[in-house]
Amino acid sequence: MATTTVRLDDEDEALLDLLAPEYGGRSSAIRQALRSLAADRKRQDALSAFLAEWDTEQGPIKEEDVAAMAERYGL
Repeated sequence: MATTTVRLDDEDEALLDLLAPEYGGRSSAIRQALRSLAADRKRQDALSAFLAEWDTEQGPIKEEDVAAMAERYGL
């Protein structure tokens, strides 16, 4: 297992202290945060690919289509 050093400011320290008990410690909280960040990136990449495919096949997405999707999916 690798070790990484991260410098945190006081605000980040407070956030980590808040999360640590819920995730079983500071290291576990940081690992969970990395996993969540990676999952967000994967979702963003998938959405970008979907929108590019949509644009190629259907043309530009209209504002009302975006609004309807946002409402339907709670975005």
